[in-house]
Amino acid sequence: MRDIAVFSGSAHPELAAEICAHLGVPLHPVRVSRFANDCLEVQLGANCRERDVYLVQPLVPPVQEHLVELLLMLDAARGASAARITVVLPHYAYARSDKKDAPRISIGGRLVADLLKTAGADRVLALTLHSPQVHGFFSMPVDHLHALRELATHFSQYDLTDTVVVSPDLGNAKEAAAFARLLGTPVAAGAKQRYSDDRVQISAVIGDVAGKHVIVLDDEIAKGSTVIELMEHLRGLDVQSIRLACTHGLFSSGALDRLSGQPGVLEIVCTNSVPIAADKRVPKLKVLSVAPALAEAMRRIHNGESVSALFA
Repeated sequence: MRDIAVFSGSAHPELAAEICAHLGVPLHPVRVSRFANDCLEVQLGANCRERDVYLVQPLVPPVQEHLVELLLMLDAARGASAARITVVLPHYAYARSDKKDAPRISIGGRLVADLLKTAGADRVLALTLHSPQVHGFFSMPVDHLHALRELATHFSQYDLTDTVVVSPDLGNAKEAAAFARLLGTPVAAGAKQRYSDDRVQISAVIGDVAGKHVIVLDDEIAKGSTVIELMEHLRGLDVQSIRLACTHGLFSSGALDRLSGQPGVLEIVCTNSVPIAADKRVPKLKVLSVAPALAEAMRRIHNGESVSALFA
């Protein structure tokens, strides 16, 4: 591909390298240094002038470091006279801060979107945002991909007779319903109330799951408290087996060990939208690649083709 330049921040260079392999272009180097006063400095290691520049950087821990690094990459590309700058954002961590649900609370999802625009982003390529309204926080074009196709391809290898897709809450029910249509299965959902970041209560499961095989689908799993609470209800309804699926496998605070040790859990499936350290992985974990989908979306954006046609 001519006149395209891809750079990666330090958050997930392995994913960026895989994307570039699918595109058949080099991954250009980025030098990140730190001044004595702890401020970051970024230098892009290739010509950007009048080129279509793509910056790959999921917002993963340490989120604030990676966010500032991305903002500095944007500023560097804009200062280097890039023709267009697209932020490839496989995981937008601030998407969870999407509403004012308490007095005097910040809405980080909107603020960070404004920061990206101010720093120089012309376009965003995102993957499975936490909620649909986050799309509207961006005052620039956003191509919003999902990983349902990759997840469905994986689960299609199994006999899905007597299988139900279950969403942990009603907020994710629409995505779970779309996933169930791809698999040709029924769908159910948990009735969830959240009290804090890591304390939830699921009072009931809406839908017929008794005696079924279950695939629990969520957009992301961090500490796993919601999924563990849901699985307690599912076991009370005598489900035959449980498989867990999500796009963003954050798996913080030993979540993978806790989830894989739960009775009835056969498999935990996620994508490589965020890096998962080798020492965190467990035998039940399966990681699917979203690099082909992101690469194809980038190719279509560069060539002025439809990205939505990917999901037709």
